[in-house]
Amino acid sequence: MKAVGHRLLQAVLVALAVGILTFLLTGMLPGDTAFRIAAGRYGYDHVTAAAAEAVRAELGLDRPAAVALGQWLWDLLRFDLGDSLVSGDPVVEEIAHQLGHSAKLALMAVLLSTLLGLPLGILAGLRPGGLVDRASLVLATGLRAVPQFVVGILLILLVAVGLGALPVAGHDSAAHGLLPALTLALGMAAVSSRVTRDATLAVVRSPYYAFARTKGLPERAAFLRHGLRNIGVPVLAYQGVQLVYLIEGVVVVETLFAWPGIGHALVHAVIARDVPMIQGTALVMGLTFVLLNGLVDLACAAIDPRRVRA
Repeated sequence: MKAVGHRLLQAVLVALAVGILTFLLTGMLPGDTAFRIAAGRYGYDHVTAAAAEAVRAELGLDRPAAVALGQWLWDLLRFDLGDSLVSGDPVVEEIAHQLGHSAKLALMAVLLSTLLGLPLGILAGLRPGGLVDRASLVLATGLRAVPQFVVGILLILLVAVGLGALPVAGHDSAAHGLLPALTLALGMAAVSSRVTRDATLAVVRSPYYAFARTKGLPERAAFLRHGLRNIGVPVLAYQGVQLVYLIEGVVVVETLFAWPGIGHALVHAVIARDVPMIQGTALVMGLTFVLLNGLVDLACAAIDPRRVRA
């Protein structure tokens, strides 16, 4: 219960911080907010100063900033994120539609990252200093040093354009999600493979693992019974840190591959100065991070052999 209360308090603080910061940062963006919103509604070729003034009066954009922020916080207490300034639709409905696409992409990325990073890390940890260990270190360092949009562009050129194996953009089928998911997964797998390698090495060199082998257990049985579960605790715990990379990367990757998720929507909302959409999407992304971190904590407690024996 203490952990749940801590996470609830964290969620409240995240909501306040996200709401206030996004409101202040949006107000600091250059350009006329009313003109940008009018352009989002009518198009840049048809927007006029009169249309911008009409939008300003309609949406109350001439109100003091403190009043507008206070109104948003009051609406948040009533679980009302307001309406989009551009489309007029409720922010909750738009986010609910976009969040499903982002969740699908994130799940594919996590699965690919697990399939790539964990086996490579275990092999490197079982033979430290070997060819796999050295090669994986170079590969992991290179992948983490390259920005995600560069990785995505390289995958587009090599896989989609060069080989014609996968579509570049869209969301009509699972194949459309493979390139953006792989773009996210490669960076995550680069780090998780090294975390897995260090965890494997620590387990293999531990006294309890040596005792299991001394008892006469075959190498395979000793690893499966006494190794995997102990390796899983630090690896799973680090997934909570990886969530920052994942949520951050969703914004870039969804925009690059025209994936209709919450990150893509956030970029368009910033361009259009759609403040309720910016606050709503940023809030959902922040609370999602808190929720997933809580689930990671529970999973770590469930698989930790020390807690199970206790």
